[in-house]
Amino acid sequence: MSPPSTIGDIPLKQLANHANSYAAAHGLQVEKRIQIDDSSSNSSSGEKKEASTYQCAPISLLPNAFPATEFERAKSLASNFNELVDRISRDGDFLQSTLGGPGGVTDADPYTRKLLQLYNEIYCGKGVNGEEWGKFAREADCLGVQRSDYMLNSKKDEQDKIYYELKQVELNTIASSFAGLSVNVAGLHRHLTQRFKNEVADFIETNERAVMGQDYVRSDGEDKGVPINPALTCIPQAMNVAYDQYQSRFEKSNSDRVILFVVQEGETNTVDQRFLEFNLWERHNIPVVRMSLTAAHTRLELDESTGTLYIKSNDGNEDKRQEVSVVYFRAGYSPADYPDGDDGIEWLSREKIERSRATKCPCLGYHLAGTKKVQQELARPGTLERFFGEGREADVESLRGAFAGLYSLGSDATPGDIDALRDALSGGEGRYVLKPQREGGGYNFYGDNLVKKVRENVMEDPSTKELKLGSELAEFILMERLFPPQQKSILLRAGLIEGIGETISELGCFGTIVSTNDGNVLHNEYAGFLLRTKFSGVDEGGVASGFATLSSPSLC
Repeated sequence: MSPPSTIGDIPLKQLANHANSYAAAHGLQVEKRIQIDDSSSNSSSGEKKEASTYQCAPISLLPNAFPATEFERAKSLASNFNELVDRISRDGDFLQSTLGGPGGVTDADPYTRKLLQLYNEIYCGKGVNGEEWGKFAREADCLGVQRSDYMLNSKKDEQDKIYYELKQVELNTIASSFAGLSVNVAGLHRHLTQRFKNEVADFIETNERAVMGQDYVRSDGEDKGVPINPALTCIPQAMNVAYDQYQSRFEKSNSDRVILFVVQEGETNTVDQRFLEFNLWERHNIPVVRMSLTAAHTRLELDESTGTLYIKSNDGNEDKRQEVSVVYFRAGYSPADYPDGDDGIEWLSREKIERSRATKCPCLGYHLAGTKKVQQELARPGTLERFFGEGREADVESLRGAFAGLYSLGSDATPGDIDALRDALSGGEGRYVLKPQREGGGYNFYGDNLVKKVRENVMEDPSTKELKLGSELAEFILMERLFPPQQKSILLRAGLIEGIGETISELGCFGTIVSTNDGNVLHNEYAGFLLRTKFSGVDEGGVASGFATLSSPSLC
């Protein structure tokens, strides 16, 4: 059966062209590197040079249905997850016992081992350099721009009727992307659903019934349709709070302070980042400087007597140096960002930044709090209570209710963890996901690949049937696989219709927090949303890694 050529009375290509024009007019784009003829060359050899052009970001042409109650629930969890990350970051014993130790994550994963090593040296004073080496970092404030990702997981009640629970997929504490583009995706979808309201009504309503049930009756109201996305207001505002706090603490009044964006070389998601940069300037008069970890090695200077982090001037004039008040990482979340290894210049740059008095987003503690192993440990009974004391029982239960099933594969694996692993190896592989300590998409194992990966690292005693876990498995966790509702979507990639079919979606809620060095929270709020949509049957979900598209929720 061929895909439809129209939606309602409007040709599908016309609607897609309209969306492409909107995307171009509103910056809903990603960068694309191309090779062009080098007109500056006197050679006739046809030399090429690299240039940049822009194309429509990967998007769903229309929004995806999402229950308003679960959307509000996700928003309500943001401030508690922000606070949880902040408290975890200050608990060195918890991070060490969770990630380190014999048979732990750091035995199997060199990247996490390096992060934890730096954390212990700088924030816990446990390195050969002593406590003084990290004193300015311990006196620095903290900024968090987090994103908690959720899926609707299908369940059946006593009457065998399907309902959905909001369950957390992961908590991203470093380089949480697409805040800028997601605002404009929501704008596009509000525009299309209002401008072509009659033409797309049946398409939207069919998806709403797919999610809410066939007896669902659509109604208009303030809590329905595509909500306003405040990400480009809230995230720059949090950065401004951190910037002002730095100015106040260190009695800085002139405009020489900057926010440093640490970015990847060859980055193509530049428009998303620039939206934050431009909003910082236009709303708060704060300048941004962009720099890679590689460039930071020579361009950044740390004053060892004050902890001040400077960007050197091009001519070496100290009077022209720029003081860095806040560092925002959009790189550094993957081993690929440190190509020269543990002793390379990228790690030296990270170390230099971390040791400074500048406010980091995130600091190493926040970064480590977002690892999958910490996520799994938080799901254990009693762990959340470590961070939320008496009187916070309701907050603990709301957070715990969002956790999916999470199981350890390290030396701390319990009988319950082993039972889940045995289930995955005995025909239940479709009910689980094997996840490493990585961000960015494309690293998980599903189905037969999950079984193969585990069997490579598990031995079974033939007489007792006891499973012995190989040390390599310690860098992974086993997670319950979630089964969200399917609905029809039209996905565009590079401005072209990639396909029309059944899809699933994942909701991300941004949260921002600013806290002082002694744990006083100055700012803590929900900060916007992101919806990603992919075809059913596609296991991974990253937009930048090419698996998913940007969308927005149509609340119902």
